[in-house]
Amino acid sequence: ATIPGFLSRGLSLEEGESLLKKSVKLAVEARDKFWDGVGCIPGNSYNRALVAASIGSYGAYLADGSEYSGCYGPGVNLDKLKDFHRRRLQVIVEAGPDLLAFETIPNKLEAQACVELLEEENIQIPSWICFSSVDGENAPSGESFKECFEILNMSKKVNAVGINCASPYFIESLVCKFKELTTKAIVVYPNSGAKWDGRAKKWLPSMCFGDEEFELCAPRWRNQGAKVIGGCCRTTPSTIRAISKALKETS
Repeated sequence: ATIPGFLSRGLSLEEGESLLKKSVKLAVEARDKFWDGVGCIPGNSYNRALVAASIGSYGAYLADGSEYSGCYGPGVNLDKLKDFHRRRLQVIVEAGPDLLAFETIPNKLEAQACVELLEEENIQIPSWICFSSVDGENAPSGESFKECFEILNMSKKVNAVGINCASPYFIESLVCKFKELTTKAIVVYPNSGAKWDGRAKKWLPSMCFGDEEFELCAPRWRNQGAKVIGGCCRTTPSTIRAISKALKETS
């Protein structure tokens, strides 16, 4: 969700900002209500959930699949990307999430825009920046992760880096690659393996992971170095339960 997106649907600026804040507040309220209910149960095995506010890429706002290509066109420069993200970042931070999740970043330029905004706005909330990948080797733009991570590694505002909404078949090799490129915590939350056609706006037939495959792979991803593990598009609550169960049983 973005402010320009809300405006394009006929909402006012105030209504758009209110919806962004509400998304955080509803998640926090749900978490707190759940925790109040289970916190008094002796021997419960729950961890207190953290609320991460999602800040999607410029390509997700365009809704043309460019978050999977990184091709934003010649008119999109660093300043334009910072202007696009700035007010949303300010509003979300004001709403009080525990974490910030910059997600599905497809190129080095947008990663740089996110890093610079964290510095310029003096954001104190921990954050991660996750890229997508369509080939399991590079960012969607074709830029190497080595190039992209050079920017992130210099930032003290970025606490973790990783990959999201990429095929789960890529995760093992990418975690190994990322371990060589950074000392920051590594985050992985792949999609189910389904492929999205951004222009046709539909999912394509694909070889997908089920809950059993996630349950099998999650401990391996952790053992290779991933610190935060989950699921993105086309995964479900049962997928997350399977991952959590597998990690707790093998810890």
